[in-house]
Amino acid sequence: MEGTVEVRFVAINRIHCRDDYRARFEELFQSRAHAIDRMPGFCGMQVLRPQKPDEPYLVMSFWESEDAFRQWVGSPEFLEGHKRGFDDLRAARERGEEPPMTSAFVTYEVIAR
Repeated sequence: MEGTVEVRFVAINRIHCRDDYRARFEELFQSRAHAIDRMPGFCGMQVLRPQKPDEPYLVMSFWESEDAFRQWVGSPEFLEGHKRGFDDLRAARERGEEPPMTSAFVTYEVIAR
């Protein structure tokens, strides 16, 4: 379709939260900075809540290209968008606590629609 952007790359962040951090995690996304929205090549994002407490949240971001995603990860906007979560991790570390959340990225190239 003319005039639309085609998603060619998807990054999924699998985030495990301690039970006592789940509400805070959701609040961070509901009040997010929207810094990612300013990035060239960004097509959208979805945050999925697991139905079982031992499963991870999924944060899926959709991109025009892998390069656009890599530009985001190395950008000031990435730091702006993650500052409050990074602050929570740092504070837990300073108190000698386990981190309230852990994350791991997996990435995919879109091959069919």
